[in-house]
Amino acid sequence: MKVYTVEFYVKENGVQPAKDFIITLEPKMIAKILRIIDLLEENGTLLNMPYSKHLEDGIYEIRAKYGSDISRILYFFISGKRIILTNGFVKKTQKTPRGEINKAKSFREDFLRRNAE
Repeated sequence: MKVYTVEFYVKENGVQPAKDFIITLEPKMIAKILRIIDLLEENGTLLNMPYSKHLEDGIYEIRAKYGSDISRILYFFISGKRIILTNGFVKKTQKTPRGEINKAKSFREDFLRRNAE
């Protein structure tokens, strides 16, 4: 049963970085990521390793591996049990790149600014 709602962050110009990233992936990796998104909708903050990990300052990552490929999608939670997927990347190093985390934080600030209630 879905408890949370997952949405894609949309930039002011209409670009959806996380969605655009996902559609570039191999079909089996896409299937794996969509399955983890389903788990995220069902479990929210309770979803942990190996599927999800808190990085810092309220930014989390979906963790997907297929063969030797490792993909990550960054996201954050907002009130009303909503989850916003911000950006994604193919992991090539041990640590999540600082630039990707900063991008997710910047997208969150923009989202909150434009969606202030």
